Amino acid sequence: MSYELKSADALVSEICSYGESRLHVRGPARDLRDPYLSFLGGTEVFGRFVERPFPQGVEGQVGLACVNLGSINAGVDAFVYDDSLMEVAAGGQLTILQVMGAQNLTNSFYKVHPRRNDRFLRPYDALVHLFPEIDFTDYHFNKHMLTSLKAVSSERFERVCAELQETWLMRMGRLIDGLQGRVVLLWLRYDMGTAETLGPSPSLVERSMVDVLRPSVDGVIELEVATAAQAQDVPGMIFGPMDLPAARLMLGPKEHDRISDAVASHLLSLLAAA
Repeated sequence: MSYELKSADALVSEICSYGESRLHVRGPARDLRDPYLSFLGGTEVFGRFVERPFPQGVEGQVGLACVNLGSINAGVDAFVYDDSLMEVAAGGQLTILQVMGAQNLTNSFYKVHPRRNDRFLRPYDALVHLFPEIDFTDYHFNKHMLTSLKAVSSERFERVCAELQETWLMRMGRLIDGLQGRVVLLWLRYDMGTAETLGPSPSLVERSMVDVLRPSVDGVIELEVATAAQAQDVPGMIFGPMDLPAARLMLGPKEHDRISDAVASHLLSLLAAA
């Protein structure tokens, strides 16, 4: 089994930004003067440790430039508050928007990092009062914090979960409105096979939530996917010597190719009908 063990910066040349945005997205930067499709999402859209992420594969099939605006560890908040990236995305003919998890949102209980939305910054008073036995200085990541809350009290955790899901619906609605509804949702569902107890990814997103958004978009692409370890898809990935554990939890090159085929098929039908 041969892995492409390169430095952690092997794909650094594939990172760029647009306009005044401070969010690093997958590059290289594209010429936005010609017609294009935009892809908004997190680590899966970015294609961490993968040389050819699925938006690139879609481009080869649909004949339109596909601008990859995926960013590692980004959630809905990273995009909805970024005017420059929203302008880029809205400037395309259509946006393929990944269904991202509900845990990585600033809400009435806690604040997340504005760009690396998986980072837990601080609790608000409501969460401190709800879980007085928790020392929140112990946590740096949302999932770690939330799984701990659930273990302490599943009943109290449900109040936090309900707030996150309601916030997710509002932010996703705002994001879709900002793109004038010219959106196809890409719902990649998978179980990372770890000890985490928030359920399959995207975390805390239920079918009823996606169904609320269906009337506002041009379709939903649902796809069950597997991590690189589950799909025996690690060979061909690009990562540094210390990154193997993380790479095993990402989507590998074969899964990216499978996603690109599914997305391209949907888009070709949609474009033909238009």
